[in-house]
Amino acid sequence: MKCGLLPPSFEDTILNICQCVSPNDIRQLGINPNHWYVVALSGEVKTQPVGVMLWKQAMLPKGAAQGAIALYRDSKGQIHALEDRCPHRLVKLSHGQVIGDELECAYHGWRFNDRGECAAVPYLADNQKLPSCKIRRYPVKEQDGFIWLFPGNVETRHGASLQTDGASLQTDGASLQPMGVPEWHHLNYIATVSVINCNAHYSYLIENLMDMYHGHLHEDYQAWAEASLEDIDEDAHRIDAHYTAQSYYKIDKIWSISQLFFPALRRLHPEPLDVSYVYPHWVSTLGKDFKIYCLLCPVNETQTKAYLIHFTSLNAFWRLHKLPVWFRRFVKNSLFGAAQKLLDGLVRQDVQMIEEEQQAYLQNPQRRGYELNRALVSVQRLMRSQSHL
Repeated sequence: MKCGLLPPSFEDTILNICQCVSPNDIRQLGINPNHWYVVALSGEVKTQPVGVMLWKQAMLPKGAAQGAIALYRDSKGQIHALEDRCPHRLVKLSHGQVIGDELECAYHGWRFNDRGECAAVPYLADNQKLPSCKIRRYPVKEQDGFIWLFPGNVETRHGASLQTDGASLQTDGASLQPMGVPEWHHLNYIATVSVINCNAHYSYLIENLMDMYHGHLHEDYQAWAEASLEDIDEDAHRIDAHYTAQSYYKIDKIWSISQLFFPALRRLHPEPLDVSYVYPHWVSTLGKDFKIYCLLCPVNETQTKAYLIHFTSLNAFWRLHKLPVWFRRFVKNSLFGAAQKLLDGLVRQDVQMIEEEQQAYLQNPQRRGYELNRALVSVQRLMRSQSHL
């Protein structure tokens, strides 16, 4: 089911749930907008504008798509983000095209600059002035292969100042920048990306990622086994859960990466398994061989999009590091997506469980399951505190 096309009966169900449950219900929490969220891969925004959705950013009439944002590149390739709504007839600007450095509406040809101001109207009479209408622009930054967007109202709500050259924000005296994915360009890491689209609140996804006991679900894919929670570190911005587990993979020889393709080569061995909820995103390491990120783009109470990025480390191959940079880059690019089958399989299994949890909640929001993993208590506490900031 696509976002924005929910049948009225389903919308009524959501409304009724919101009215009968506590506003502190974890499955009804909004997001803290004063963080950077990932809204697209860099390669997804080319010459044409792209419409994306992020948690209820647009204040539109009932039934209209909320959170709609138009991404586009100017003539220099610089990324920009505007509210995806032409103020003339309220249609989506992402249906239009880019003319020079301006975004042109497909309906009547009105154009808007990167500040959200109307820059041209093709049929403007000589005795008419350009409309003074203005749409919202969003701080946006292209970094580490992804497009990061800051939905907080930095100009008025928090008195924060935007540094357009570095796309960093000063909020309450503290610098707030995208979490970043430094391994994306590093020659010692092989990347695989899987896009998550699930019909569920973002809290279900984060809880799934922080609960390593659910490795039982993935036995067929041999991701990890026998997880045991050892310790938890917690502060106002992140939760770090430290597990020990059995890993099927050990990348210590040049042929070791073939373990991703041939199960017979895998051998169980103990490794530390650390998972972190660095609000609003997630990151994990399994020993020294693997690092995984999940970069979130929550859409609404029952829709979540995210990018899962799996990195296989080549740090153990010191001889490879002495080879020419062009060859190392060739190896990195050639092996992109090496773990695709594994990653996509894990995502399919997780999404099925997450969506079943969401459906059970919609059918009876008062019923609660039993939880034994104390890390999830910390996770829910962080979600609540951040959503109220």
